[in-house]
Amino acid sequence: MDELFAQLRKVVGDNHFLNDAASLHAYESDALTLFRGRGSCIVIPGSREEVVACVKLFHAASVPFVARGAGTGLSGGAVVAPGGAILAMSRMRKVIEVHPEEHWALVEPGVINAKLSELVAPYGLCFAPDPSSQKVCTLGGNVAENAGGPHCFLHGMTAQHVRFCEVVLPDGRIESWGCRSGGDSDLDLRGFLLGSEGTLGVIVAIGVRLMPVAEDAFTVLAAYHSLLEACEATTEIVAAGLQPAAMEVMDQNTIKAVEDSVYRCGLPTEAGAVLLVELEGPRRVIERDGKELVDLLKSRQLMKLDVATSPTQRAALWKGRKGAGGALGRQAPDSYVMDGVVPRSRLVEIMSFVEEVQAASGLKVANLFHAGDGNIHPHFSYDARNPEQSALVEKCGAQILERCLELGGSLSGEHGIGLEKEHLLSKQFSAATLKIMERVRRVFNPDDLLNPGRGLPLSRGCAEAFRRHRGVEPPPA
Repeated sequence: MDELFAQLRKVVGDNHFLNDAASLHAYESDALTLFRGRGSCIVIPGSREEVVACVKLFHAASVPFVARGAGTGLSGGAVVAPGGAILAMSRMRKVIEVHPEEHWALVEPGVINAKLSELVAPYGLCFAPDPSSQKVCTLGGNVAENAGGPHCFLHGMTAQHVRFCEVVLPDGRIESWGCRSGGDSDLDLRGFLLGSEGTLGVIVAIGVRLMPVAEDAFTVLAAYHSLLEACEATTEIVAAGLQPAAMEVMDQNTIKAVEDSVYRCGLPTEAGAVLLVELEGPRRVIERDGKELVDLLKSRQLMKLDVATSPTQRAALWKGRKGAGGALGRQAPDSYVMDGVVPRSRLVEIMSFVEEVQAASGLKVANLFHAGDGNIHPHFSYDARNPEQSALVEKCGAQILERCLELGGSLSGEHGIGLEKEHLLSKQFSAATLKIMERVRRVFNPDDLLNPGRGLPLSRGCAEAFRRHRGVEPPPA
């Protein structure tokens, strides 16, 4: 390893090669602290050429490695295999080209999601996917996880907003997947890459689609006595034929956390839940649909109904919603945020089940989720220093995810499989389907050096290699 380290230093420079104890500790986990992996080094390349050189060195030395963005992932997807190397892409943050007439841009993977929209705003354009972490998450990570966000209900996931990607394969070869012109290719390798959780190649450039900023927006906050009433209202809005850009629900625990934080925005703390709905589009359409939306909401028993009357008020509401995760982080030393999915028509059932799990476990749970597409986010607050709490929170998470599957849903909407959900994959997919997934990955990553085993079931031996909270055993393979 000493020889490898010396060669890596030559490629990126001493300032961008880290292997001291403090740095290795800082990169042990992503935002899901349940899983940890102690790497051997962190390498921070500044160019495509440096990425290629580093990958070739890892390949020659048979050292496993993972490409990492901002570390905001919530499934353990960027946790390196013990002894492996971390390829941190944070220095590669250039917006290389902007083509406003053709509505696309070429960017490096370290570009922060929100920064891209700020940069192209003078052209009347934006990048539509908006994860709650968009002020810090990177576009490379968005591609790896096929990230969504509140407005994906109308605009779709990251996959709908990527034309092509330039990738470095695990042996150092460079390929371009997708079409620069934005058309369809014969073999959709771009589609394989999106959501592959960093197991097929290292992204070094992304051709992203840009959208015109909507002419107008209409944002309304409805407060209800209970969480289930907010879920029922969501179903009615969709059944009425309205097409909101976003529909977000926050329960009382979340509301109180937001209002007790720097993200406070005037949410009614006495409400059992609030429903935040936003319409966007041409002004004449918004005026018509906004009236219908308000009439529909008023037809139910409401505690309160607020319509944002200015951009400032609208921004404040979204500040509260997008800051909710951070606000909840103050409630306990550790947190576990899930993202199972159910059909919208089953929201009431799944949230009733979450309440049952919460009551039986005694754990503190807050709920904030993308109600429009049935993507739930129970937020467990706990203390990892207590082995029993650590084991219990993971057990509760598995129960909720299995219930999502029983209701016709999925294990993940946007956080990915990572290490968190690998032991449940066989409950959603057949052995034959999982075998095909593994064969596809092996085509591009034959030696399994790039993010080894991630996103697919691990053997028990591999699963044990990742450290979990003290006293918690890995789930059976």
